[in-house]
Order: sequence, then structure tokens, then C-alpha cells
Amino acid sequence: MTDQPDREPARDPQDLERLLIDRQWVGDIDGMVALFEADAVVDTGEAELTRGHGAIRALFDAFAASGRKFQRGEQRPAAINGDLALTSTRLADGTITSEVARRQSDGTWLWVIDRYSVAW
Repeated sequence: MTDQPDREPARDPQDLERLLIDRQWVGDIDGMVALFEADAVVDTGEAELTRGHGAIRALFDAFAASGRKFQRGEQRPAAINGDLALTSTRLADGTITSEVARRQSDGTWLWVIDRYSVAW
């Protein structure tokens, strides 16, 4: 059995973006994937959605191999309705991300849908 790092959970949907960037900057791909539900989808703008932990891990592995790093942007306040939240961030290049998060049974939040850019 391998030890899992002690990772801060997202106690608020606004935490997800910060945690994703922090984990990417230190190379914690598994920690990045852990911010998504098991059957989450990521829309990168390609023809097919990236679906599930395995595909999301492969996406983040490829991004890490490119040497590029996620940058912080201007995060909008989350729009929360019950156990769902819409999060979004305007990046320095003008693109806007949008994500849907769901509150988990333990009160933490995970993303279920992530769209890299809504400004095409």
C-alpha cells in the first residue's frame, strides 16, 4: 500500500482553481485529477470531450510534458445553487474558463464539468 499525500480538500467551490494551479506547479498530477469526480468531463475545445479520471490524467500529463504552467486569473464569485456551483475565471489573455462543481457527501467540492475557454 502506498501512502497518499495529505492534500487540502476544496471546502468551497472557489478553492478548486487555486488547488488545481498549486498542484500543477509542484507536479502533483494525481492531486489535480483528485479535484474532479470520477466521471467528470473536460472540454478542451477538441472534437471529443475528455471523460473520466484516466483521460483527465493523460491530458494533464501531456500538458505537464509541454512545460506550460497554468496561470492565475481573476476568479468570479461562484454561483451556488444547492449542491451545484458554477465557477469561472478570466485569464490574462482574455479567455474565460467555466466549470461546474458538485458538493460531495462530506461537504467538499469536486468539478464535474470543466471548459477551458468559453470565449471562442
